[in-house]
Amino acid sequence: MSANSAINIKKSDIEIEFYRSSGPGGQHKNKTATAVRIRHIPTGIVVHASERRSQLQNRKIAMERLSTALAKRAFKPKKRIPTVISGARKRKRLEEKRKIAMKKALRRVREEG
Repeated sequence: MSANSAINIKKSDIEIEFYRSSGPGGQHKNKTATAVRIRHIPTGIVVHASERRSQLQNRKIAMERLSTALAKRAFKPKKRIPTVISGARKRKRLEEKRKIAMKKALRRVREEG
């Protein structure tokens, strides 16, 4: 399932924020705000991306993460319908269990004697 095609995110529903990412990287990282934080206002979901050096790539990654989170939130599993075991199937299973129990009982008699 592709999360991007299933969920449409309105521009008015999101708040995009850019900031400087943390960690090593020297002058390039200290001068440019490439990290992206996206907040989905109706649900309060916040995602961020700071892996890439490009703000555009980080924005794309963050949007994918947001759409995945919204798809996961919207997913509702189908209700499980319990199956009914037939009487014949129950009888057959009990008969098999009795046969196994008899085998084990016969083994015990031989070991003791």
